[in-house]
Amino acid sequence: MSSDSPVLKPRQATILELAQKKGFVSIDELTQTFNVTQQTIRRDINELCESGQLRRYHGGASPSSTVENKDYATRQILCLEEKRRIARAVAQVIPDHASLLINIGTTNEEVAKALCQHKGLHVITNNLNVASIMSSNPGFEVVIAGGIVRPRDRGIIGEATIEFIRQFKVDFGIIGISGIDEDGQLLDFDYREVQVARAIIDNARQVFLVADHTKFGRNAMVRLCHMSRIHALFTDKQPPTAISTILAESGGALYIAPAGS
Repeated sequence: MSSDSPVLKPRQATILELAQKKGFVSIDELTQTFNVTQQTIRRDINELCESGQLRRYHGGASPSSTVENKDYATRQILCLEEKRRIARAVAQVIPDHASLLINIGTTNEEVAKALCQHKGLHVITNNLNVASIMSSNPGFEVVIAGGIVRPRDRGIIGEATIEFIRQFKVDFGIIGISGIDEDGQLLDFDYREVQVARAIIDNARQVFLVADHTKFGRNAMVRLCHMSRIHALFTDKQPPTAISTILAESGGALYIAPAGS
């Protein structure tokens, strides 16, 4: 720690350590861990955010970075139940015998699992995990995009991937995102992944964005597109007013997966 860095209280140091280890810590969890009030935890998180060490989200905080995403193993377990609820909400809207483009992301992988009971889906994906999940249904046609396989999450990216996706026009494009700015910009960390997501948006009749509440207000350095390009947002909590307003003004639908669904 440099001489200019603020001196952390022991509890704040532990909060920061937990956030770095888990990728996200909730206010409720920290309240129970330290046996203090929510107001005390919020004050600690606010101070850590003001010093640039954490970034505040609805219900908690994560380590602050606009350059590097959390590792894949962390993202798999972060907000897992919320992602499963979102996935079930998406599955209720997708009809049998639909055609889909599905991109990289742990929420998309939960969507793939939730869709496995459908009939006759035609799926094009640049996510080897999605392909593996959905190919377990013999009634599905699953097509894998060509390109460079990214070892950390088995996503496929590159110019060959983009050109392959441009050959199709599907009913639904299902995309994930790393952050949603309050001005409506969808943000991510890898410009190559973003280029593939743009191709999916351009070649889907309807675009569904799947994003849990930790993505609201989260920063990343690569811009995908504006939320006005999205036909529906599937999430687990009410978005901030600015984001809800942008979605409504652009005619996008909002699906909030209820707890216990």
